[in-house]
Amino acid sequence: MTSLKQLFDLSGHVALITGSSRGLGEEIAEGLAEAGASLMLLARREQWLTPTVDAMKQRGFRCEGTLCDVSKPAEIDAVVKQTLATYGQIDILVNNAGVTWGAPAETMPFDKWQQVLDVNLTGAFLFSQACGREMIKRKYGRIINVASIAGLKSSMPQGIHYAGYASSKAGLLGLTRELAAQWAPHNIRVNAIAPGFFPSRMTEKVLEAAQPYIEAGIPMARVGRPGELKGVAVFLAAPASDYITGQTIIVDGGATIV
Repeated sequence: MTSLKQLFDLSGHVALITGSSRGLGEEIAEGLAEAGASLMLLARREQWLTPTVDAMKQRGFRCEGTLCDVSKPAEIDAVVKQTLATYGQIDILVNNAGVTWGAPAETMPFDKWQQVLDVNLTGAFLFSQACGREMIKRKYGRIINVASIAGLKSSMPQGIHYAGYASSKAGLLGLTRELAAQWAPHNIRVNAIAPGFFPSRMTEKVLEAAQPYIEAGIPMARVGRPGELKGVAVFLAAPASDYITGQTIIVDGGATIV
């Protein structure tokens, strides 16, 4: 029988993580590296990416990084080629890149709606497609989509507007199930993580305006803390979850059960 250590060992695996220069993406990348994976970190801004790559290397992790806008197919194709040239394979894809735009649904500009969907949903599809082709060739792959409880329930206080974001994350959950079903015969597992509220650049304004309201609706009475996501990501990437696909693990302190 496989040992517990082996079940969570990612040595020899290569992980490509979008939106990984800081926040939840950086935490997930750190967890995968701690489990033994080599990393390709992606971000849109050099000033955020380079310090994170350097910090990972200083800790002894094998890590490279490159700039990428996940809404641009040509950049996605270039990143996949670069990762294959650097490491020779892609075993794990984490679709974490995400944006939002706060505006009432009745006045939200179309270009902002399109931007949110292009990054959060279409970008995840295009990266899954590009990496999926390589995974199908090797008959091995693990894809983790970082969704949100916003894709499962409406829980925003008055004055906080998430129509585009919620729609994109709900779509990402549907994409997770569909890809899982289509690619299971190729030994590719596709799962999702749906975090609740965690402090990040994206959520800082919402938490400033409504953290007491949000925490009042969470059975654990608090938002997430650093380190509470990376274990879930490692589990979904590692052999420990080899019989799990098409599923969403909710990490929200119980917010979606009330």
